[in-house]
Amino acid sequence: MATLKDVARLACVDVSTVSRALNNTSYVHPDTKERIYAAVKELGYHPNVMAQALRQGKRRTIGVVIPRLHLAIFSELLQGIEQGARDLGYATLICNTEDDPKVERDCLNRLRNGFVDGIIIAGTGRNGRIVRDIRASGVAVVQMVRQQEGQISSVVADYEACGYEAVRFLQQKGCWEIGLINGSLDLAPYKGRHDGYRKAVKDFGLSAHFSQCQYPVNSFEYGYECANQLLDTVPGLDGILAAVDIQGLGAIRALTEREIRIPEEVKVISLTGHSVGGMLETAMTSMEMPAHEMGKKAAKMVIEEIEAPTDQKPSPQYVTFATVLVEREST
Repeated sequence: MATLKDVARLACVDVSTVSRALNNTSYVHPDTKERIYAAVKELGYHPNVMAQALRQGKRRTIGVVIPRLHLAIFSELLQGIEQGARDLGYATLICNTEDDPKVERDCLNRLRNGFVDGIIIAGTGRNGRIVRDIRASGVAVVQMVRQQEGQISSVVADYEACGYEAVRFLQQKGCWEIGLINGSLDLAPYKGRHDGYRKAVKDFGLSAHFSQCQYPVNSFEYGYECANQLLDTVPGLDGILAAVDIQGLGAIRALTEREIRIPEEVKVISLTGHSVGGMLETAMTSMEMPAHEMGKKAAKMVIEEIEAPTDQKPSPQYVTFATVLVEREST
C-alpha cells in the first residue's frame, strides 16, 4: 500500500508539501500540486482517514440513535439528517435500538468510544445518565423527537397541539365519542398527545376514552387490539386517534373486520403522519410533522456544536416544529 512518503518521493517534494497540498492547509504552487496529484493517481494512494481524524481531532461523523425504521417517521427524519450532514461535509452512523434500553446503552457506549464527533438521539429515556456523561465529555448531543434531558438541545414537534387539533377536527366533523390509542406517558411525544387530547375533550365537553394492551406499542397488533377494546367498551364510538401510523393501520383493520364503514361510522386519524398513510386502500388522515426539515435542523445543530471552539460552545437550543393536518379518506 502506497504511503505519503512514496507520493513525496515520486513527486520529488517533501512529505510536508504533499500533506499541505492534499489537505489544502496552505499555499502550494499549482505545478507542484499537479505533480503530487499525478503521483497520487499513479500510486493509487489513499489517505489514512482514521489517522487524519485523530491528528485533527475531528472524525466528521455523527452517530444517530433511533428506535426503529420500518413504517415509522424515523426513516424520513433520518433522510433529513443524512442530507443535512452531507451538505456540511459529515457522514452518519446509524444505531437502531427497537426501543430496548439495553441495546440503546450499548450503542451509546460504542459511539462515545468510537468514530463520532456528535450524537443525535431519539432515546428511550432510560439512559439519561449516559447521555449526560457523553455531553459532559465534550461530544455534541442533540435530542430528536423525544426531549428528555432539559439541559441538552432538542428538535421536537408540538405534540400537545397535535392532540388538541386532532380532537377539534373530529369534533367539527360531528364526532362525540373519540378514543385515543397512545403509548407510554414516560415518553414526551405520547405524554404531549395525551395532554392535548385531554384538554380538547374537556374544552369541547366530550368524554375521554383510552385503550392499552400488551403488544409492543409501535405495532400493527397494538393498534388492532386497542381499537377492538374501544369498540367493545365505548358505545357509539365514532372517532379514533392513533399515536402512530402503524397503530392506525391496525385500527382500520379492526373496523374493516367488523364491517364498520370508514369514515361514515368511525373516523380515524394518525397523530404521527408517515408517507405510507397516503398509500393505503383507505388513505389515512394524519397530523404530519415536517420530518425531513426536522432532521436537517438536528444535523445542523449538532454540527454547529461540534465545530464551535471549546470556549464558545452554543447554549442549548430547543426547537419546536408545528404539525399540519392532512385530510384523506379516513375522515
